[in-house]
Amino acid sequence: MVQNFIDGSVQPVSPARPGEPGGGVLELIDPATGKRRGEVAGATAGDVDRAVAAARAAFPAWSAMAASKRSEILLRLADLIDGNLDELAKAECLDSGKPIFVCRSVDIPRSAANFRYFAQAVLHTTGQWHQYDGAGVQGARPAMNFTLRSPRGVAGLISPWNLPLYLLTWKIAPALATGNTAVCKPSELTPTTATMLAELGNAAGLPPGVLNIVHGTGQPVGSGIVTHPDVPTVSFTGSTGVGKWIAREAGDRLKRVSLELGGKNPFVVYADADLDVAAETACRAMFSNQGQICLCGSRLVVHKSVKEAFLQRLLAHVAAIRPGDPMEPATRYGTLISQAHREKVERYVAVARELGGRVLCGGERPQADALPPRVRGGFYYLPTIIDGLAPDCAVEQEEIFGPVVSVQSFEDDEQAVALANGTSYGLAASIWTRDLQRAHRAAAEIHAGIVWVNCWMVRDLRTPFGGAKQSGVGREGGMEAINFFTEPKNVCVGL
Repeated sequence: MVQNFIDGSVQPVSPARPGEPGGGVLELIDPATGKRRGEVAGATAGDVDRAVAAARAAFPAWSAMAASKRSEILLRLADLIDGNLDELAKAECLDSGKPIFVCRSVDIPRSAANFRYFAQAVLHTTGQWHQYDGAGVQGARPAMNFTLRSPRGVAGLISPWNLPLYLLTWKIAPALATGNTAVCKPSELTPTTATMLAELGNAAGLPPGVLNIVHGTGQPVGSGIVTHPDVPTVSFTGSTGVGKWIAREAGDRLKRVSLELGGKNPFVVYADADLDVAAETACRAMFSNQGQICLCGSRLVVHKSVKEAFLQRLLAHVAAIRPGDPMEPATRYGTLISQAHREKVERYVAVARELGGRVLCGGERPQADALPPRVRGGFYYLPTIIDGLAPDCAVEQEEIFGPVVSVQSFEDDEQAVALANGTSYGLAASIWTRDLQRAHRAAAEIHAGIVWVNCWMVRDLRTPFGGAKQSGVGREGGMEAINFFTEPKNVCVGL
């Protein structure tokens, strides 16, 4: 069973208080087979309290430790992640149903990279200094101002199931590097690598209580972290609906929050684009991780004059996708996370058909005999492209978070930007054109936190990451993350 990790060791679940949820075990289902493969702890509010108490007790010594020493520990942890690549990748594959090739080549290496980046970034931060000459204020003395930054305390870190270790370390690394301690809630659907990480943290030299993992459902674990009076900082990645609840609860308590939420991202192809490269990239952008990435290009917006030529190229790439056993190294397309999630995807495709949408490919589960025998009970769904929907319908407007892409066409640059901006989300966009002026203009006009020009998912860890509108509040990455997890203090010295 996957257990909680509190105060430096694996710990059993505390009994639930009368009338409160939690206190049992939750099933772990292998998405590739649809079968039960184990159990994970269903923590209680008492477990959250114990984890927060451990993190709070560890904070004074960890925050007082020299940044160079913290850096050494986190760099050792990165090395241990690399050294346990195969074990971590296998656990991630079994939990999530994504191809083990992706786990080995992207998710686990990126988790180590997150620690390496922030472990070194904190050694190269600079402060602010301002000299004030007293001008403009009668009787004011000249002064020197400088800014100190200090860790905020216990950070509550809540991460989703689609990139389990990758996104959890994206939060843990800057929180710990800046001297905070952490209480983390991974998704109950993909919990295994979080506890494995905490055990590697022990081996790397993390003191007890610095990193705590509490497993379970949103109620009581997630809500317990968000509302706990000793957790002043909350970082969440997940759905917009849950993010809004966290914003309300944290706002009432004046907590600092970072919310990385949903997306409905446009992939905009202008008439002058390199259609071959754009089509190959579009296929990756739309169907990587079976469409279960917040940055996926789920809305194709293509110039009317090249629409058919582009779709012909795109459909050829999609036709080459073969769902397979995620544990096989050759597999590049795995399963959705759960039966419930597949049913959600199917409902949206059914709505699209009812609205007159034309399903150009997919729109169904693969035939059982097209899959290896071991995985014929898995939660597979074919890559799906739908044309002919109104831009304001639910399929175009709501995040599906699966392998479903809708198509819209435009006639001029103004209409392209209007369609790109035509949802309540604003996480990312990808635009394709050979015209440099058009690219700069569109990038400035599209309401998104990230705009890729003639590329997709090129991620530099130094850059800010996050969305606009309903896609979130705040930014992660680089100095944005370091600033988020630290409290600025101005010191004014009279001269």
